[in-house]
Amino acid sequence: MSIKVEHNWEGQQWDWPLQHNDGVVKVHNDKEKFEVALDAQHFTPSEIQVKVVGNILDIHFEHKSRTDSFGDVSRTVTRSYKLPEDVDASTVKSTLSARGTLVITASKKA
Repeated sequence: MSIKVEHNWEGQQWDWPLQHNDGVVKVHNDKEKFEVALDAQHFTPSEIQVKVVGNILDIHFEHKSRTDSFGDVSRTVTRSYKLPEDVDASTVKSTLSARGTLVITASKKA
């Protein structure tokens, strides 16, 4: 059975599964750099994959299935961003902070 998803935020940006104003995902784009910062505190570096395919920045987080006292748990999050035309895709770098923030930056073309 299919259930229709209704909403009333006509014309507003929605950043599923996280609201764009909740502080979990931040996108910054100015004349010097493009930057995306995401909350990745529930993932280890080996569970995070960042890649550029053409002009798309793909970010993939994945916990393999594991069993705990409550049952089987797995988690997968995939996010994609179209890089602005003035971004030099060869300069994309990612860093995971000690607090679990994944910061991906890229310089602008000269």
